[in-house]
Amino acid sequence: MMTTLQIQTDRMDDPHLDISGIEVVYGGAILAVSDVSLSVGTGEIVALLGANGAGKSTVLKAISGLASADRATVRRGHIRLDGEDILGLPANRLAKRGIVHVLEGRHVFPHLTVEENLLAGAFLHRPARRALQEQLDDIYGWFPRLKEKRRTQAGLSSGGEQQMLAIGRALLTRPRLVLLDEPSMGLAPRIIQEIFQIIVRLNQERGTAFLLAEQNAALSLKHASRAYILESGRVVLSGTAADLVQRDDLHRLYLGDAA
Repeated sequence: MMTTLQIQTDRMDDPHLDISGIEVVYGGAILAVSDVSLSVGTGEIVALLGANGAGKSTVLKAISGLASADRATVRRGHIRLDGEDILGLPANRLAKRGIVHVLEGRHVFPHLTVEENLLAGAFLHRPARRALQEQLDDIYGWFPRLKEKRRTQAGLSSGGEQQMLAIGRALLTRPRLVLLDEPSMGLAPRIIQEIFQIIVRLNQERGTAFLLAEQNAALSLKHASRAYILESGRVVLSGTAADLVQRDDLHRLYLGDAA
């Protein structure tokens, strides 16, 4: 049996998001996540690390209410937002509460223009015309590439531009917490750095919290304040990013060799 290794950190008095002991099962039989607990404080960037298949995406979908779309069920545990249990709430209601999920794979509407994709994110709150234009201008300020391509079909834009578009569309829902799944996957290093710089700016200037599911440990620990490492659906290590970077055994643990 795997022993959970954990670096002790100061417990947040009032965590924004608090997950305790969740267990997620696919199809009523396949155990994907077991006894996972984590928290994301108000305005924090927290990384959820692990190899492919470790359970990162499943945890994010359990939080956002999208697990059921994959025939998955959160069978045990609690998911609380500001102290209130939100487990079982549908994704649209959670989005109105301020939790938005940017799925792995840069999901955009390929035949719609970049701007039409962004407008889909504004539909949740239906702002007045002037407010909507101000919000669009705000997104274009964060992502100048999107402004240049705003009349282009999203499917014809680059992978990096589609990732920026998916994040920009999520921001138009006015989130408090963004669940971001594998933002670096398949992108050139220069584009990855650009995206992570924007994430940090959004966090610092807007106070938007992020829970990042990533395979790239070094990149994530550089920008996050804390991190959890998953292996086979369990948390095997957690702590501050600064402490985790200093661990000599991080690479071994990250590859799932903890015993």
